[in-house]
Amino acid sequence: MKKRVLTVLLCAAMVLALLTGCRSGSSDRSKAGQDRTEAADSKNPSQTSDESYPMTLNNYGREIAIEAAPQKVLALGPNCAELLVALGLGDSIVGTSLRNHSRGPLPEYKEEIDAIPEITHGPATREAVIASGADFIYGIDWEFGGDGLDVNELEDYGITTYLNSAKSLDDQYQEILDIGKIFGIEDRAAGYVEEQKERIKAVQDKTGNREALKVLVYDSGNDGVFTCSGSNFESLLINLAGGENIFNDITEKDWVTVSYEEVLSREPDVIVVHDYDSPSAEEKIAEIKANDTLSQLDCVKNDHFAVIDLESVLPGERLAYTVEKLYESMSQFR
Repeated sequence: MKKRVLTVLLCAAMVLALLTGCRSGSSDRSKAGQDRTEAADSKNPSQTSDESYPMTLNNYGREIAIEAAPQKVLALGPNCAELLVALGLGDSIVGTSLRNHSRGPLPEYKEEIDAIPEITHGPATREAVIASGADFIYGIDWEFGGDGLDVNELEDYGITTYLNSAKSLDDQYQEILDIGKIFGIEDRAAGYVEEQKERIKAVQDKTGNREALKVLVYDSGNDGVFTCSGSNFESLLINLAGGENIFNDITEKDWVTVSYEEVLSREPDVIVVHDYDSPSAEEKIAEIKANDTLSQLDCVKNDHFAVIDLESVLPGERLAYTVEKLYESMSQFR
């Protein structure tokens, strides 16, 4: 009888240990963001109540209905994933895409984001999105329209989509505030926006009335330089950091290819080089220096290069971070 009791107790202990281990594993992903979320909520205790649902929001001219706080979220784009994690919503994310456009999250978010599954390493596919079981998408607009995802079709599968498509700071601030409403964390989102505003203002106070540095953005080069236009969100970040995109006058498309000769004629002071996927930033700089035309630029001769991760210049979590980084990088070339 004693042996039987002892056996039962041992089995119970083993089951309890296994359950504890599973519980621990499932909570590891959220542990990195837990303190951040609790700190934010202690400052902003009032959040959206269940009575706030259903709600309707305007997402760049498209009305979306939110019946309840989303439970299974796809973050399509590294900028979208990082923003959701920064707001303490990492536990809701069931998948990401476009990590091929990333050099990795900021250190404070790395553990949490690395633990989130990729539904695709590159652009999201229709099949992967539908199979994910998600009920909500926060995704960069690259992923939609044309050969990309169809928001109307996804609605038929019960997946509501909120597009990340900011063209101004106010646009991105509104996205953050809307995410706060959707997930019932309005005060937390508002506090986050205020912090971003304060940090950006601090940089602008430093730039003062100094003449803006002329900046070429070098994403890639082949038959010319693939660069961002004046309508691109990156141009705004460059302006806030004390620079000016030399192709600000082009606004028809966000991304354009310009000739090497046109770059030479505009005489940039600094070249901002995007770092993502392949080739590396170092390889791109080597390409620029080896180019017969670009090598004539004084900024190339003097190594006036500022390297930045591509996801840092996308609308999302890194607004203030990017303005600060660009300011620091470009200031050394004045």
